[in-house]
Amino acid sequence: MLTIVEKFGGTSVGSVERIKAVAEHIAKKRALGERIVVVVSAMSGETNRLIALAHDLSESPSPREMDVLISTGEQVTIALLAMALHEYGVKAKSYTGSQVSIRTDNVYSKARIVDIDGQRIVDDLNDDTVVVVAGFQGSNEKGEITTLGRGGSDTTAVALAAAIKADECRIYTDVDGIYTTDPRVVPEARRLDRITAEEMLEMASLGAKVLQTRSVEFANKYKVPLRVLSSFEDGPGTLIHYDQEGDPMEAPLISGIASQRDEAKLTIRRIPDQPGVAHKVLGPVSAAHINVDVIIQNASEKGFTDLTFTVPRPDFKACKKILEQLVIDLGAQDIRTDEEIAKVSIVGVGMRSHTGVAHLMFQTLAENDINILMISTSEIKVSVIISEEQHDLAVQSLHRAFELHKF
Repeated sequence: MLTIVEKFGGTSVGSVERIKAVAEHIAKKRALGERIVVVVSAMSGETNRLIALAHDLSESPSPREMDVLISTGEQVTIALLAMALHEYGVKAKSYTGSQVSIRTDNVYSKARIVDIDGQRIVDDLNDDTVVVVAGFQGSNEKGEITTLGRGGSDTTAVALAAAIKADECRIYTDVDGIYTTDPRVVPEARRLDRITAEEMLEMASLGAKVLQTRSVEFANKYKVPLRVLSSFEDGPGTLIHYDQEGDPMEAPLISGIASQRDEAKLTIRRIPDQPGVAHKVLGPVSAAHINVDVIIQNASEKGFTDLTFTVPRPDFKACKKILEQLVIDLGAQDIRTDEEIAKVSIVGVGMRSHTGVAHLMFQTLAENDINILMISTSEIKVSVIISEEQHDLAVQSLHRAFELHKF
C-alpha cells in the first residue's frame, strides 16, 4: 500500500467549495488503497489579512506574536478539511505543526526544521486514518510557535514525507507543473514532464515560485520523489527526479528560465581594502538573517575597494541600515543602492556538455539593448542582474533564443 503526502496551497483550499473538492479527491485516493497525509496552507488571502491586522495595531509587531497570529490561518484549514472528510465517511484527524512534533530553530518567521518525530502520524495511518497537518509551522525547543516563511507548507510536506519515508510527495497548486518560464510573461512557455532535482533546486532558488527553495533542498537531501500537479485539472504534472537517465550530450542546452523582480542592489564604496573586508561587511548582514545573493568585490585601487551585492527587496531597508553603520565603523566613503533591479537566469544540466551557452545569452541581451549590471554563474546556471523595467523583454527574448518552446 502506497504512503503518499499531498500538499494543497491556499488557492486549492480557498473556499468551502474548494475544501469539499479536496476532500472528495482524498476520499477517491483512499478508495484506491493509498495511505494519505495531507498538508494544507491557510485559505488564500487569509495570511495577508492577518498580517494587515497586525500592522493596523503596530508598525513593528513582535516577531514572536506575529508567528502566533499567522499560524492560525492553517489551523482553520485543517479543521475544516477534517470535517469535510468526515462527511465523505473518511476517518481523519487534524494536527498543528507542534502536535506532530515538527521541531524548529528559534528564528521567528523564517524558522528551519530541525527534527520531526513521525511516529504519531504513522500510528494514525496504521489505524486507517487520513492525517491532516497544518503547513508552514512548527515549534522551537521552548514549545513556542514558529513559522517557516512564505511557501513553508511545501517544506512541511516534503519534510514529513522524508520523516515517514513516504513513497511520493505531491504538491498540488494552481498550475499544472513546472514550466520553461513564467507563462504570464511568455505565453508559449511549455510544461516540463520531468526535471532533475539539481535543475529544480536552481530554478526555485533563482525565482521560480512554484516550489519553495527549502522544500526542494529537503527533497534533494532525502531523495523524496516529488511531483507538482494542478488542483483544478487532471494531468501528469512534472516529476522532479534524481536519476541521470539519458545521454547528457542530447540534453537541451537549458531547461528553463527563472527570474525575480523583487531584488535590490547595494554597494558600499571605498572600503579600506584589508584581509577579511568581505566578512566585515557580510557578517553583520548574515547575522540579521538576510540572504545575500550575487556578490562582486572590485579589485583594490589605492588601498580601497567596492563591494556590491544583492538581497531580497523586502530585506532592503534593514540591510541599508546595517551598511550605513558599517560606513562609519569601517571608514568607507558611502553606499549606493538600486531597488529597481531584476535577476534573470538560465538553468540546465546541458550546460555541462555544451559550449557557448553564456555567449548566446549575452549576445541575445545585447541585441535587445539590455544592459547587464552583474553576472553570477555555476555549473548549470548563468544569472544576470538587469534593470527591472527590462525584465519581461529579457525573459521573452531568451526563451526564443534557446528555442524552449520547441522541445
